[in-house]
Amino acid sequence: MRVSVETTSGLERRLTVGVPADRVDTAVDKRLQEAARDVRLPGFRPGKVPMRVMQQRFGAGVRQEVLGEVISQSFQEAVISENLRPTGQPSIEPRKMDAGQDVEYTATFEVFPTVEISAIDDLSIEKPVAEVTDADIDDIVTVFRKQQGKLVTAERVAVEGDTVVIDFEGFRNGEAFEGGSGEGTSLELGSRRMIPGFEDGLIGASSGEEKVLQLTFPEDYQAEDLAGADVEFKVQVKEVQELELAPVDDALFAQYGLEDGTEESFRAEVKQNMERELRNAIEASVKTQVMDAIFAGHSELELPASLIAQEVKAMRQQMFQQFGGAAPQDMDLASILPDEMFVEQAERRVKLGLVVAEMIGQFELTAEPAKVREAIEDIASTYQDPDEVINWYYSENEQLAGIESRVLEDAVVEKLLSTAAIAEVDCSYQDALAMARPASPAE
Repeated sequence: MRVSVETTSGLERRLTVGVPADRVDTAVDKRLQEAARDVRLPGFRPGKVPMRVMQQRFGAGVRQEVLGEVISQSFQEAVISENLRPTGQPSIEPRKMDAGQDVEYTATFEVFPTVEISAIDDLSIEKPVAEVTDADIDDIVTVFRKQQGKLVTAERVAVEGDTVVIDFEGFRNGEAFEGGSGEGTSLELGSRRMIPGFEDGLIGASSGEEKVLQLTFPEDYQAEDLAGADVEFKVQVKEVQELELAPVDDALFAQYGLEDGTEESFRAEVKQNMERELRNAIEASVKTQVMDAIFAGHSELELPASLIAQEVKAMRQQMFQQFGGAAPQDMDLASILPDEMFVEQAERRVKLGLVVAEMIGQFELTAEPAKVREAIEDIASTYQDPDEVINWYYSENEQLAGIESRVLEDAVVEKLLSTAAIAEVDCSYQDALAMARPASPAE
């Protein structure tokens, strides 16, 4: 087999591969002989079809099949012999494919870059320090009570946060415009569902009151005929409603998975979950800073366009699924969610993935089983049946591999933190949560 390598640009390589004719011809003859044992043709006994006839009837098809296999196999042999690491499938261009002649083709593809780890000697980290207070627990319990609360009629004027039930109609130059009316519409004041000024204009209104609102549509409003237009809304307030918080009782406890609980045990459970969330937020904040430093320290690393494209595609699909979508095969997701939405983050993911993988190798890090188990148990602790979740992770290779990757990333972070300057920053529970954002090669 003949192999030559050409660097076409940056990380792109072009292999020219020549395969001896007898490798293909021998494989074709063998496959035809094997097929002749079972093929049935009129005028011939089973297993007695002459090879001449087999060649005439099936030779072309078998040769195409064999050629595909030989090209695939020879390509793998070629990249191994040349110590190349392709980032994906090559683009194959046949050059010589005639029967009885040596096969020749070119394969164009990108290779993984050589990653040189830059020293991060001056790593400075700000680590949030916070605790869960009784006031923080009160706030979360109030959120739970709001979630399980109900709207009741308020015998007073409307304030921000109330819900008003309204009939309304919009007019432009004295004429009603399409889409500008509604009956029995529930509107939370402060939700910003309506154009600027609409909700504010209903604060202070009472049940049965009529309001006339003189407003202007935003210049960037999606309906071009209304963008920047001066309009008038006539609004009939039918009812003012306020949110009545759910009581702190057994029904509330049960909604959040605590059967036969007390207020004390409920608050203890809430605190435990908040402390877990706080711990994860602090770890995420620190990890983000480390990953930012790694990213910034390898700004010159050339990235394979094919890997970025793969990452963009994966992110697009993930976003679509998060919105509850299951895209039909003929749907052009790229037109709905264009590449520009994802490229920057995809580049970050690819770069961090390459650099972190190299660090794992250089530092000789492994995904310690105890650390993997700890990570899985932490996830499982948020479910009603932790053992079932744990067993599921260990039975799903792909999910387990994801946890192992995370453990390895954390090991890299821990390694770099051992020589970092860490400054503790006192903050509130909410501030600590706000400081955290996902950051990792797999984010």
